[in-house]
Amino acid sequence: MKMRALIVDDDPLARQRIRRLSAEEPDLEIAGECANGAEAVDQIRRQPPDLLLLDVQMPGIDGFQVLRRLPAELLPVVIITTASDEYAVRAFEVHALDYLLKPVSRERFKAAIERVRKKLARRKET
Repeated sequence: MKMRALIVDDDPLARQRIRRLSAEEPDLEIAGECANGAEAVDQIRRQPPDLLLLDVQMPGIDGFQVLRRLPAELLPVVIITTASDEYAVRAFEVHALDYLLKPVSRERFKAAIERVRKKLARRKET
């Protein structure tokens, strides 16, 4: 089963890094990329992904505001990707599955994606 992921980050280099790491995961398909929170909300409402790789610090609508603007039934599994560790507590308050610090390492990315696989498999069992 392919997992469809949406990358949301205002930094093109950060999106590129996530794309490269994602390409190493055969069951992970990038469904799209958004450079800001408003685009992300629109994209998720139109085609909800299985996984949201979400930056916190973005101009306008930040990552947490993206999550607040979505109905619960559209919320995908969330991995926060950010350059700062100061949002970790808030990330888990919004039920993020993982928290990756930039620059994202290959090992941490692989571990996070494995956690997503397990969570999605449990959802399918219920």
